[in-house]
Amino acid sequence: MAVSVFDLFTVGIGPSSSHTVGPMRAARMFARRLRSEGLLAGVAHVHAELFGSLGATGHGHGTPRAVVLGLEGCSPRTVDPALGAVALERVRAEKRLRLLGGEGPEIAFDLDTDLVMHRRESLPFHPNGMRLHAFDASGAPLMEKTYYSVGGGFVVDESAVGAGRVKPDDTVLRRPFRTGAQLLALCAESGLDVAELMLDNELAWRTEDEVRAGLLEIWRVMRACIEAGTRNEGTLPGGLRVRRRAPDLARALALETENPANAMEWLTLWAMAVNEENASGGRVVTAPTNGAAGVVPSVLMYYVDRVPGADDDGVVDFLLTAGAIGLLYKENASISGAEVGCQGEVGSACSMAAGALAAVLGGSPQQVENAAEIGMEHNLGLTCDPIGGLVQIPCIERNGMAAVKAVTAARMALRGDGEHKVSLDQVIATMRETGRDMSVKYKETARGGLAVNVIEC
Repeated sequence: MAVSVFDLFTVGIGPSSSHTVGPMRAARMFARRLRSEGLLAGVAHVHAELFGSLGATGHGHGTPRAVVLGLEGCSPRTVDPALGAVALERVRAEKRLRLLGGEGPEIAFDLDTDLVMHRRESLPFHPNGMRLHAFDASGAPLMEKTYYSVGGGFVVDESAVGAGRVKPDDTVLRRPFRTGAQLLALCAESGLDVAELMLDNELAWRTEDEVRAGLLEIWRVMRACIEAGTRNEGTLPGGLRVRRRAPDLARALALETENPANAMEWLTLWAMAVNEENASGGRVVTAPTNGAAGVVPSVLMYYVDRVPGADDDGVVDFLLTAGAIGLLYKENASISGAEVGCQGEVGSACSMAAGALAAVLGGSPQQVENAAEIGMEHNLGLTCDPIGGLVQIPCIERNGMAAVKAVTAARMALRGDGEHKVSLDQVIATMRETGRDMSVKYKETARGGLAVNVIEC
């Protein structure tokens, strides 16, 4: 499957790529499909069902809000983050919904009966399943579609699922690769580094200028998210009443005398700032998911802020390299916490950031691959056990810890010569197998780990 760097880094809103961004996209796809088939005007009733992890933790992840926004035609990339709660309360109070923002009819929609959360029932292809139904005024069915939010905001419907995999993208790439071994072989054969090789493939979709401009825009949104997170005060939404810590930490660090140890504290702060913004439903970049959205931006900020000579060329190379590593996880394992636990989210992000930092610090393709492997090796088995189904505890601090791990992994790899015992391909396969063996209660269901051992208050 051809995967672009712009598939792995997309602009959306929090708190979850799989539970917020994906369902919003799916619901919008459903409404637009009704329009394209000439059925929209005849719709009188819509019924939505959420299965598996979407049903189990959807309320804490904002999934009902996302479904409403999607049916009303909103896109995660452009929707005003403040609109979500307002739209949900309006629909709850009026029991009415405006399909495609008024382009379609205004229909009755009761959140208590027309949005069903199946907490213990899953669909066969993926734990994040949702089924949407449309009916006419007589109650006759007009359309039924099943969608899967497969991680990172990626959405597929049942027509794209076959033999247990997503239907391959038929885009022809100049230097296609699906494994770390193939990536290294192509680098050796071509003389290109990882970023240059990834750029070569991106040209199948965009010009070089468009790739560069698009990645710098991704960085602009990431940086704006860091700045917002260090500025916005208050308490995060949800029953946990978690206080935002990033602004206080930023003020405290700014007053301290500069010393090398502070670099790691700033790194942790930047990651937490992003994930506090994410938890509040703010504008974030999936990297490769929302639950892990703080790792790549904070390590990239570390490069920009702390490395002499850092520039826009380095930013572009960082994101291209991170994207090349991320697509290996997307192709050969999973970036979905509901499928493989948090190792697929924070672990993948740590691996991507580690390899990318090694690259912009002058590492060879072999050292980049080594850094990415270290980044995942020490996140293997990481469970997804959000307290209260909210992307707050342990998610926010976990991003800070993973950012530090990523920098450490890059530094360790750069001290070596690229030779190592465990390959990136082997650690990705191990992550996939570990995810298969992991109990479902540790896969974003809030039925295990901290989610049951810490009393909500």
